[in-house]
Amino acid sequence: MPAPVALFAYRRPQHLEQTIEALRANPEARETALYVFSDAPKDASAAAGVEQVRGLLGRINGFASVQCLLRAENFGLARNITSGVSEVLGLHDTVIVVEDDIVVSPFFLRFMNDALSCYRDEARVGNISGYCYPVAGSAPEAYFIRGADCWGWATWRDRWQCFNPDGRDLLGQLRSRNLVREFDFDGAMGFTRMLEDQIAGKNDSWAVRWHASCFLRDLLILYPGRSLAANIGVDGSGTHCTGSDQSLDVNLSPTAVSVRVCPVEENLAMRAAIRDFFVQVNRRASALSERPPDIKMRLRRMFDHLRTEIRNHVARRT
Repeated sequence: MPAPVALFAYRRPQHLEQTIEALRANPEARETALYVFSDAPKDASAAAGVEQVRGLLGRINGFASVQCLLRAENFGLARNITSGVSEVLGLHDTVIVVEDDIVVSPFFLRFMNDALSCYRDEARVGNISGYCYPVAGSAPEAYFIRGADCWGWATWRDRWQCFNPDGRDLLGQLRSRNLVREFDFDGAMGFTRMLEDQIAGKNDSWAVRWHASCFLRDLLILYPGRSLAANIGVDGSGTHCTGSDQSLDVNLSPTAVSVRVCPVEENLAMRAAIRDFFVQVNRRASALSERPPDIKMRLRRMFDHLRTEIRNHVARRT
């Protein structure tokens, strides 16, 4: 049996409809159980969107089964996802997780299920990703990086038990073990700052804590060499994304990605490629100081936003 899919939705029916259609286009969908977690509105401004989403949920078809859990109160981003993942894993050994602004390739479910089966007994593999960073150059068919990711992902029940919701404890471990720079891709990415902001209540990121939980246990995430998932929500419609940006855009793979058994260790060449991707963003931002004043102001806003979106890659939105 294919792994069940947990789909999380809030108040964006147009995004959600695209997400459902993309999932349904996977041949495995008709044998897949779909669990949908619909969060309740935080305030009156969200009520209409939530109502439209819930109307859409009643029309879902094309899956082996559909169960919709309509939250009676607003759980918020982190609680809705972490509770929902735990609920599904209370019933199943594995779960594939998709949020309401992720569109996937028709080969997404095949890759996720193949990877879940292939690495089921490899305790060091904590997470499977459908998304991969748009780095320069070619990538292997699949590869490992230390940590976890969140744009179309999957895990096992025993690996999810590694999740530590205590951001303060996670940050303390990173500092005491002198892992901050490595956690931040040699200083090129602000994951530590994101974790600090979560502790301070400036974001509601479950994902940076999932990433830190896996990173501290030396767990690995399996990435596809070509992206099988893309985010369509970086358009200002979500909690942590404040405007349009294309820095993390990817083209969905037109072909299947094979799950090939490879050494269960971090691919240092791909880690360097991801680090360089972040570095290039920072270099472009630094170059603004040499621009004429009228252009510099516009570009500074653009690149400040670009860097914010990358930092928020794991600080997801509802």
